[in-house]
Amino acid sequence: MLLALSFAALIAVGTAGLLWLPGLYTGPRLGFLDALFTMTSAVCVTGLSVVNTATALTLWGQLWLLVFIQLGGLGLVTLTTLVIGALGRRLSLRSEVIVGAPIDYTHRENVLSLTLRVARFTLWVEALGALLLWLLWLPRFGWKDAAWHAVFHSVSAFCNAGFSTFSDSLVGLDESPLSLLVLSFLIILGSLGYLSSEEALRWWRSRDERSRRMSVHTFAALLVTGVLLVGGAVLFALFEWRGTLAHLGYVDRVANAWFMSATARTAGFNSVSYAEVSNASGFFTILLMVVGGSPGSTAGGLKTTTLAVLAALAFTRIRGRRHAELHGRAIPEGTIERTVSLALIAFGVMTAAVFVLSFTEGRGAESVQAARASFLPVFFEVVSAFCTVGLTMDVSPSLTVAGKLQVIALMFVGRLGPLSFFAALSLRARTHLRHVRPAQEDLIVG
Repeated sequence: MLLALSFAALIAVGTAGLLWLPGLYTGPRLGFLDALFTMTSAVCVTGLSVVNTATALTLWGQLWLLVFIQLGGLGLVTLTTLVIGALGRRLSLRSEVIVGAPIDYTHRENVLSLTLRVARFTLWVEALGALLLWLLWLPRFGWKDAAWHAVFHSVSAFCNAGFSTFSDSLVGLDESPLSLLVLSFLIILGSLGYLSSEEALRWWRSRDERSRRMSVHTFAALLVTGVLLVGGAVLFALFEWRGTLAHLGYVDRVANAWFMSATARTAGFNSVSYAEVSNASGFFTILLMVVGGSPGSTAGGLKTTTLAVLAALAFTRIRGRRHAELHGRAIPEGTIERTVSLALIAFGVMTAAVFVLSFTEGRGAESVQAARASFLPVFFEVVSAFCTVGLTMDVSPSLTVAGKLQVIALMFVGRLGPLSFFAALSLRARTHLRHVRPAQEDLIVG
């Protein structure tokens, strides 16, 4: 509940700033609903927007947005922990459990130290990314503009937010493969999470056979991430080689296909217009968005480890074995139950959301054919919002009031995670009812 309230508080403060602070806009001020939509997207590090960040906001407006992207990426609870540590105070046991939740840290020892390492890692990676981008963009924009663009995009990429200070996102960088490479690695590091990145680095440096054994969590996160990145790049190149990538040279096509694969799972940047991609690319992007990044990261989606557990469970049942295994270890039944519950709840929420959004956004269609043609973009929008990705097929700016409210709710629930959100809603359930088990009876399935 505290996590939900912390994100809600951040959204409220950020929205109030967009409504009342002076000097944030180049033109008319945003209305309440559009300000709420924009700030929810920033705090939930999604990237969907009903206005063009580059043209509608001044430098101060973009800075205000960037602050809340960073706070949303790190988490208000993490920030509070850093303040407590700076004051020399200790965390209570309950506080340590709460602080560990956003980064999936389950051990009590050194939670404050871990939080400090996470913050230090975040700032160092963002600073290095900003420096590299500044050097790449210096000839094009001059040192002042290049510095601001570099800082904004480095933070936005690492936090997997997808907001850009360029009016066309990263379409103007489709012939700058080095820029796309730097941004893609910022996105990947942000989507892996600190714990997986730290263990992978420690494993790489280690020469001791015992310490070289990687945990199942990190192994699953790295394996699924690698397969999706490489496989996604190959498929995007196959789908778009003679489509949206046709005007580029061979190196630029490969770089853009790689970037599309990296950004599709969670970041929300686009170097091509997703309104112009093929249906195959659009649907494949939806699949990548559903998977998302890894636990304990700034990414959304069902998570890479969820896919790994479901795949291990499926292979186990196909082979007729009793216990699901991954990386030579049996997966606990409790983990499997949580994984299946997460997948079912997530797919249930997305299915209901697609149904409702198709109704609210399809009522103004000129014909039945037009309404049917809008189904994939609406499906795309729902998954992008719920999985906090931020890609769109140009649906966000034209959403109705009902559509905007629904997307706001999807971004909020998606950032918390469906299990955490529904657990917060059920806190008032009677404790004695949680352990009541009715009589057991079998049924036929399949």
